[in-house]
Amino acid sequence: MVEKVNIPIIEEDEGMHNYANSSLVFDGVSEFEKKDVGKNNSLELDNVGSKESFMAIFAKESKVDFPVKRFLEAKRGISTISLLEKSKNVDFGTSQRTTSSTNSTHLEKSPQKIKLFASGKSTAANVTVRKMRCNMPPKSRMLIHEMNHLLERRRVSSRAMKPRWSSKLDMEILAARSEIEHAPTVTHDKELYAPLFRNHSMFKRSYELMERTLKVYIYMEGNKPIFHQPILKGLYASEGWFMKLMEENKQFVVKDPAKAHLFYMPFSSRMLEFSVYVRNSHNRTNLRQYLKEYTDKISAKYRYFNRTGGADHFLVACHDWAPYETRHHMEYCIKALCNSDVTQGFKIGRDVSLPETMIRSVRNPQRDLGGKPPQQRTVLAFFAGNMHGYLRSILLKHWKDKDPDMKIFGPMPHGVANKMNYIQHMKNSKYCICPKGYEVNSPRVVEAMFYECVPVIISDNFVPPFFEVLNWDAFSLILAEKDIPNLKQILLSVPEEKYLKLQLGVRRVQKHFLWHTKPLKYDLFHMTLHSIWYNRVFQINVRK
Repeated sequence: MVEKVNIPIIEEDEGMHNYANSSLVFDGVSEFEKKDVGKNNSLELDNVGSKESFMAIFAKESKVDFPVKRFLEAKRGISTISLLEKSKNVDFGTSQRTTSSTNSTHLEKSPQKIKLFASGKSTAANVTVRKMRCNMPPKSRMLIHEMNHLLERRRVSSRAMKPRWSSKLDMEILAARSEIEHAPTVTHDKELYAPLFRNHSMFKRSYELMERTLKVYIYMEGNKPIFHQPILKGLYASEGWFMKLMEENKQFVVKDPAKAHLFYMPFSSRMLEFSVYVRNSHNRTNLRQYLKEYTDKISAKYRYFNRTGGADHFLVACHDWAPYETRHHMEYCIKALCNSDVTQGFKIGRDVSLPETMIRSVRNPQRDLGGKPPQQRTVLAFFAGNMHGYLRSILLKHWKDKDPDMKIFGPMPHGVANKMNYIQHMKNSKYCICPKGYEVNSPRVVEAMFYECVPVIISDNFVPPFFEVLNWDAFSLILAEKDIPNLKQILLSVPEEKYLKLQLGVRRVQKHFLWHTKPLKYDLFHMTLHSIWYNRVFQINVRK
């Protein structure tokens, strides 16, 4: 007789799916170059042979007690049921398993049951498969025009906590705000392309005041590799490049916290996930607890976090889980996040949408930059990518192999030749389709600008990068997810004159989305820091 047990199986989160695309793991590559670990206190990780070798070497190099045993068990392919049988938290007489409250909210209400045979046994299991939130459409939607209205309202009134005591530095920020609001009109600007900005004159004045005024204190607390050791390659490189360039900076950084307008908490959300998360546990509570303990530590050691409730503190994080990890204990901080989803706690007017940049070469982050001029772009629209989330399958259903003008594909095969084919498609296309994946953000938005292709963003609830200062209508199309069936009609309805203006806007905005080993004026490092400064200026609440 076959014994039946109910076991809830939860689909993997994006962090797990992203292992194959991460700068940390490259399956099938020959070896891991140890020289890249710790070099200039950063991680390049061009060649990683296996997770096992990486974990062993990385744990040794960084003197961190990684959960190597659990990691290796998962690597060797021990079945889910076998692992669950080892766990003391599983009651096989019930259909529920202990999970964090947040993960529970991501599950579908009506689970689907399938049969699964345990490895090496004749036991069949009624397995409850529950979809993750990232594989289902959102329950609420906010479109771009609603975000614009919300930003205007947030600018009128501050939502930040009043400081517990006054500071002359608050007065300096308040004075900067007045100067920005009354900025003189700029008529001729050789450095900036005015149509790119919501208010060109205000941005120009704010940037000048940031250069002249802003001072940042960087907390030295926190151990590597989670703190002070940036990853410079792959999907999560934005947080690493900012960390590296901020910690090397001489202009803005001060050693005396009493002189700082802003306080930077330099952790890597990618390394937090990689080193603390127990793979396949589907429980991220320990990641959030890790950051809570860090916040408690700096709050006890310094008086600055408690003065404002964290309103003058900021973090820069690109992993999808960062909104959850920083909830509650960092709730009032300025969060620069790649996952800028308004339904996941992103606050327009306070938080900063961080561009997700796919860095393929650390030594030359601008490799393959540029594309064909508009008249030589023969493809109307292009997309290729993995079927992450619910939206991309809808895109392919309507447009894959349906129209020769619409080059819409699924995942392209691995290999250098196919990677170059992907890049050439972007360089040859008028429009590059940027649908959401598991989360609202996608590296394709910046990739499109990198290859001078007009990005078509299809991701409800996504706040575009540097939303507080950039006018995205000048260099992109932002469509609602419901518009996918009419995608070609919408693109063809754009007059040629408007398309040429959009493409010009892409070429002009490109410099604001590039990393440089030595930062340049108005580049991605400075744009990120400026948006953090700008939002603090307009959200500050002073004690009179």
